[in-house]
Amino acid sequence: MLIAGFPAGAWGTNCYLVAPAAGEECVIIDPGHQAAQGVEDALKKHRLKPVAVVLTHGHIDHVASVVPVCGAHDVPAWIHPADRYMMSDPEKALGRAFGQQLMGELTVGEPDDVKELTDGARLDLAGMEFTVAHAPGHTKGSVTFRMPETAEIPSVFFSGDLLFAGSIGRTDLPGGDHAEILQSLARVCLPLDDSTVVLSGHGPQTSIGRERATNPYLREVADGARRGFGGGATAPPRRGM
Repeated sequence: MLIAGFPAGAWGTNCYLVAPAAGEECVIIDPGHQAAQGVEDALKKHRLKPVAVVLTHGHIDHVASVVPVCGAHDVPAWIHPADRYMMSDPEKALGRAFGQQLMGELTVGEPDDVKELTDGARLDLAGMEFTVAHAPGHTKGSVTFRMPETAEIPSVFFSGDLLFAGSIGRTDLPGGDHAEILQSLARVCLPLDDSTVVLSGHGPQTSIGRERATNPYLREVADGARRGFGGGATAPPRRGM
């Protein structure tokens, strides 16, 4: 398997291109702010042909390049319906003061073909399988994508802004909910094997085992699950968008 990733734009949002191998079809995950050129460079370097764009959530730092990328390659974009409005109205998603800082430099809108994601769906794209988990808390329509373990590699988990190395997504923007993101961590992340590779929306690669042992938020929900109640003591983070 080939996974090519790079941080893009003002927020260093990780964009990923996933393919069975170089020279084959690929899926693009989260082409965000100023990601279009990086996508084209990676496609050329690895001789890839895109078949779809899939989005972990609708914040502009993850979707700003969706229209040019989908348009250049005539491919659909997949997003959860609860976040679909953000592609056309990022100001509403970020709050007026934050959104107004960005509107002068961004062209917003939907690509020609938008498909909606559902919890538990299995997407068969470019000869690969992605299992979707709805994981609200950072936004109402946040999702994750998990690829199954193979004989060659462990399972790969694209966590978006649900789980980072050492932290989780912020919950202080419109649609965010700290209690809800802790519930999503418990439901989506805790059942995963420790060997699962985590590729998040911001920051470095990690693993579920490492985060289970060191991430204060995941440790909190794990302790709460063992005791039969939810977490809530750890302060909400303010990382990224």
